[in-house]
Amino acid sequence: MSRKSKSSSRGGKKKRNKHTTKKGKNRGSKTARNKLMEKRILSFLKENKSQAFSSKQIASLTGIWSDLTNNQIRSYLDALADDGRVQYLDKGKYQYLFKSTLISGKIEVTRSGAGYLLMEDGPDIYIHPKNIDKALHGDFVKVKRISKRSKDKKPEGKVVEILQRVRTEFVGVVEEGFGGSYFLLADDPRIKQDFYIAPKNLNGAKDGEKVHARFLNWENRSPEVEVIKVLGEAGEHNTEMHAILFQYGFDPSFPPQVEAEAEAIKEEIPAKEYKQRRDMRKVTTFTIDPHDAKDFDDALSFQVLENGNYEVGVHIADVSYYVKPDSPIDREAFKRATSVYLVDRTVPMLPEKLSNKVCSLRPHEEKLTYSAVFEMDKSAKVVNYWVGRTVTYSDHRFNYDQAQDVIEGKSEGPFKEEMGILHDLAQKLRSKRMKTGSIEFESNEVKFELDENDRPIRVIKKEMKDSNHLIEDFMLLANRTVARHIFQLQKNPPLPSVYRIHDHPNPDKLASLQEFVKAFGHQVDFQGSENTSDKLNSLLSKVKGSPEQNVIETIAVRSMAKAIYSINNVGHFGLGFEFYSHFTSPIRRYPDLMLHRLITNYHNKVYRENPNVMEEACKHCSDRERTAAEAERASIKYKQVEFLEDKVGAEFNGIISGVIESGIFVQLEENLCEGFVPAHSMDDDYYAFDEATYSMVGRDTDTRLRLGDPVRVEITGTDMKRRTIDMALVEQL
Repeated sequence: MSRKSKSSSRGGKKKRNKHTTKKGKNRGSKTARNKLMEKRILSFLKENKSQAFSSKQIASLTGIWSDLTNNQIRSYLDALADDGRVQYLDKGKYQYLFKSTLISGKIEVTRSGAGYLLMEDGPDIYIHPKNIDKALHGDFVKVKRISKRSKDKKPEGKVVEILQRVRTEFVGVVEEGFGGSYFLLADDPRIKQDFYIAPKNLNGAKDGEKVHARFLNWENRSPEVEVIKVLGEAGEHNTEMHAILFQYGFDPSFPPQVEAEAEAIKEEIPAKEYKQRRDMRKVTTFTIDPHDAKDFDDALSFQVLENGNYEVGVHIADVSYYVKPDSPIDREAFKRATSVYLVDRTVPMLPEKLSNKVCSLRPHEEKLTYSAVFEMDKSAKVVNYWVGRTVTYSDHRFNYDQAQDVIEGKSEGPFKEEMGILHDLAQKLRSKRMKTGSIEFESNEVKFELDENDRPIRVIKKEMKDSNHLIEDFMLLANRTVARHIFQLQKNPPLPSVYRIHDHPNPDKLASLQEFVKAFGHQVDFQGSENTSDKLNSLLSKVKGSPEQNVIETIAVRSMAKAIYSINNVGHFGLGFEFYSHFTSPIRRYPDLMLHRLITNYHNKVYRENPNVMEEACKHCSDRERTAAEAERASIKYKQVEFLEDKVGAEFNGIISGVIESGIFVQLEENLCEGFVPAHSMDDDYYAFDEATYSMVGRDTDTRLRLGDPVRVEITGTDMKRRTIDMALVEQL
């Protein structure tokens, strides 16, 4: 079925009207008669607020039947429902809506422009674009519940008050409008409003430049900002990478006082530290990391014990020795909370002097470390363990490919015997973990090969190999062991710790996943809370290698709770662990540094008396982790757009990866780049969005384009400023 169509060109520059300083007139202003009718209806419902009435009953009991038709009365009632003053119930009845229906929370705006008020308990509240008012993505808002005469009866709301502007800084492109007016077009696709920039607030910025701007107010038709910093010409590589960092609140440079403190740290290990620590310098030790890694925060040691058991040490950079609480470095590290990995650079949590030199477990250097040392038998059973401070010496640095070659016997590299035994132990650890509830999601990640001008010339799908799994399973062992270890150290009253928690999935979301996979011919029953992880693993195993694998894995991940940091341990559902913490990466994750400090001083009076301080720190770290992930995805998206820039007109096979009211997203099989096909460009039929089945349905032909369907598309355009790829649907496959 061919349906090739031309995408709409963004064409030349679109000039905007001059900024309006007075609020426009309300075109939908009501007549006095309309207001009177609504007042009579509302007064009647309020007087009888415990009851519900049909439109005919309301008309009869209020005496307005002779003045209006039933359709007119219903239009008044629907307007009152839209305004959040009455609610529509089943069977065509209406009831007065109490003020207690006001709910506060965080609003999340989607790419379609719709919003959701995120709810901890119960379904999120949908907010139509016209009801978002002046809220921006991430703001804390007050929402009034409204009722719609919709079939699905999903909760819906309307923003009535902005409680807190969470984001006060934005990144985007300056565009000149008519009459010397200027606007900022935000890079974030969830920001649908253009920001007005008064000429005095340009601070040297010119038309077409990308800038970092600060929110001022939203008193008029458009929100207003001032330029903080000009980042450079939009579309230039370094400009865009810096724009992504500033957009998500990560500064590529450190404050001068932080750099000064880092430079003053001595690299030499004091003599007293050798006496106070377990000396493991003579035990065979090596690191395994990506080939382009610069910070090595974990190493493995190995030796055979006299009783025939194995000793495996997981050694972690002792950042807590160098970074003291509430120091300038510590405050900056907490603010960042994580390192950020873009496609071409790392923005570290700690200054380079620490992250790449002093703390990094570089080969042939003695380092201060925090270690979890395990005695294991040949079946990978942990017979004994020890946790404490050590001093280590790394004998060799492997990258993952080199380690893989040693494991596969392709290389006679160093420590072949040790690597082979560690690989065998890791496989057994992994097998045990899968049998006790770990869920196996395959990551679908890419990296880029860049030329000398930083342009992408090849997209490479990341592949998890045995060498990756070897490191992963020993790090998981260390993390879960340390989490249980510090729990057992606690005295009464118990000291809060830093846990990495992953709650059980929401039953409603599992029910939706169950229904979704039926469309692909797969049966799974998530009724009851028993064996949920086994059922998920069985489903993922069945779809492995199928065309729908990626989309079912995506929907399955969406049905899961988010992993976060907290002092309130509920276990880790995805891994099947009762206790789990992050211990192994204090160079790049602040919660790991917090945990190291707790192990050293587990009776810490500050945390014992102020657990809320620790919980707030956990929440901050969880938020920054999510933001860093968004920044990383944005940099990947930018490079994907750049990669396809010279491929306009080319056709590719892909999978429908997203469906919204205005069209479909398609992920290309060959390079995992994702683009958008507008519904209006599919001119063989009129397509409507069916939310229940994640599909677009043709009105006349009943053609259904579902999430996960294979399609062929043409690249019709790319927009480097917006980081978007335009596509046209060629055919369903």
